Amino acid sequence: MVVRAIRLVQPGSPLVEVEQEPVSLNIDEVRVQVAAAGICRSDVHYRAGTRPVPRLPVTPGHEVAGVVSETSSEVTDLAPGDRVVLHYLVSCGQCGACRAGREQFCSEGAMLGLSRDGGYAEEIVVPMRNAIPLPESIATEVGAVMMCSTATSLHALRRGGFQPGETVAVFGCGGLGMSAIKLAIAMGAGGVYAIDIDTGKLDAAAGLGATPIAFDDSSSVTADVALEMVGLPETMAVAVGSLAVGGRAVAVGITHEPFQLHSFNDLVLREASVIGSADHLLSEIHELIAMVIDGVLDLSDVVTGTVPLEANAVNAAMDALQRHEGGIRSVIVP
Repeated sequence: MVVRAIRLVQPGSPLVEVEQEPVSLNIDEVRVQVAAAGICRSDVHYRAGTRPVPRLPVTPGHEVAGVVSETSSEVTDLAPGDRVVLHYLVSCGQCGACRAGREQFCSEGAMLGLSRDGGYAEEIVVPMRNAIPLPESIATEVGAVMMCSTATSLHALRRGGFQPGETVAVFGCGGLGMSAIKLAIAMGAGGVYAIDIDTGKLDAAAGLGATPIAFDDSSSVTADVALEMVGLPETMAVAVGSLAVGGRAVAVGITHEPFQLHSFNDLVLREASVIGSADHLLSEIHELIAMVIDGVLDLSDVVTGTVPLEANAVNAAMDALQRHEGGIRSVIVP
């Protein structure tokens, strides 16, 4: 038996389709048949080489949902047939960072799709603690997207110290941005601005209840929390410029370019803050699932397209994302 996977072999080159032998299970691991794997802008950065990839070749894909097909001897909480979503940060749970609730910085940590094989494949093997039961009421494709787009947006709002009644500006209305808009509204924002260059995304954001603003007109925006989801110097600069007194700009998007900041005008005069936000926490995934089950958060429309597990189709979807096109979120369905 062989397993099909779409692999990154060389940064700067298209992904390639391969067949490989199944991975053996360690004593605390589960095998999951992938049912959905989101295509994230981070994957585009890995393919392009704008973010270093520590291991090559590697199977991308960190937004993953599927069905357990096999469990190892020490797994008791999961069984074959269980629907699950996968937390993409594999951590030890014992180091100082993990004990401090910062598992993103685990001294022995690995990330699915970057330093460990991810979900652009027919199956994936993960530690049992990374496989979280997915309720039947949540669609598989939605569950996959929650693993990055939604969870990372929730973490960014938390990093920005968001409080109900505050105004939020979201710069970049792709997968992360749309989730951030939905979350901010669900969590009681006093108003949400959606800023993008794509009129289609702005229309979609308006349909969610946000105030759409073309990027060229965004200098008029004033917000308590500004989320930069794109990773471009110009959008980060405008995000900082949009802050109200005491406002917080949160950098989320991956970038290899610096942005300019005038410490006195941008920060001192308004007591504003610039904050980084990296990934999210396992506990936040459980919170999101509860929010969806309770009807507080509706993510039924976050997936705008699906593609098969074929190299040409996946590369084409990533090409569109690199051009800032292609809808909100595309998901691979093997």
